[in-house]
Amino acid sequence: MKRAVVLFNLGGPDAPQSVQPFLFNLFNDKAIIGLPQPLRWLVAKLISTRRAPVAREIYENLGGKSPLLELTQAQARDLEVSLSAASPGDDFKVVIAMRYWHPFSGEAAAQLKAFGPDEITLLPLYPQFSTTTTGSSALEWAKAAKDAGLSAPTRTVCCYPMQDDFITAHAEMLKPYVADGAARVLFSAHGLPKRVVERGDPYQWQVEQTVAATVQALDVPGLDYVTCYQSRVGPLEWIGPSTEDEIERAGREGKPLVVVPIAFVSEHSETLVELDIEYGELAEKAGVPDYKRVPALGTHPSYVVALTSAVLGAVGGVAPNTGKRICPKGFSQCPCDRQGERAA
Repeated sequence: MKRAVVLFNLGGPDAPQSVQPFLFNLFNDKAIIGLPQPLRWLVAKLISTRRAPVAREIYENLGGKSPLLELTQAQARDLEVSLSAASPGDDFKVVIAMRYWHPFSGEAAAQLKAFGPDEITLLPLYPQFSTTTTGSSALEWAKAAKDAGLSAPTRTVCCYPMQDDFITAHAEMLKPYVADGAARVLFSAHGLPKRVVERGDPYQWQVEQTVAATVQALDVPGLDYVTCYQSRVGPLEWIGPSTEDEIERAGREGKPLVVVPIAFVSEHSETLVELDIEYGELAEKAGVPDYKRVPALGTHPSYVVALTSAVLGAVGGVAPNTGKRICPKGFSQCPCDRQGERAA
């Protein structure tokens, strides 16, 4: 059987001249800015034009471009090898569909059209579901697949925030940093406007479940930790506490910090620049005695196993291994609610 896997990821500019169009694509997404067209186009044009110079300075720290594509390609290669070893009778092809820069969903769909898959699994590199990430990518993929004439049965792994091997990977990465019990751990995730969560988006709840499961797997008595959120932009109220506020609090309390990118599985500007450089400088200014950052999971063997299990265990287009919802009732934007599923 020919089995295709589509890896969803954010994407990032591949050159300085790509920064502004990348930002425009981001802010022109209805899942990010909910205005109707043509107002959304105008707002996206204004924001991307204003933010591009600052963003280009950020990417100068990374050699003028995002490393995300190359890192996602490495994950795709390792996943393809792992899937082939786990199911040797099948022919696997893993492709990448970035949301806001190349390769877009249309490019990935064209690759699969040439491959001719018998089935397709959509696999987000966003472990926790949000309408602004996985939800947006899935909608874009549906349009691209239709345009390409792809008719193979398609399943979606919506999320895997508590998947055993995913949690094991986080615990294995973090454990050397907390062996002496001296540091406070900041589990930092990308934030969302509060109104997105209030509309029923399960992202924050799922992030908290990932943190709780990681702490349990670590089994470090008395671990001092906080779940917090970074990357706030604009005037809206965002979910909290903010990572910046927690860094400043640690400085006031003279507490060393270990920061974990709990919702990012690849290095990119939010980890290499925001966490490492900007927040590192903030920590020094705030008087934090020691500031360390755990790397993103990348191609950690346990994470690759988690992705493999998610693909091979995808059932019913919902959650890996069970096909049942993991979110409590009340999250109206959970894919299970939209598909009429009952809570497990």
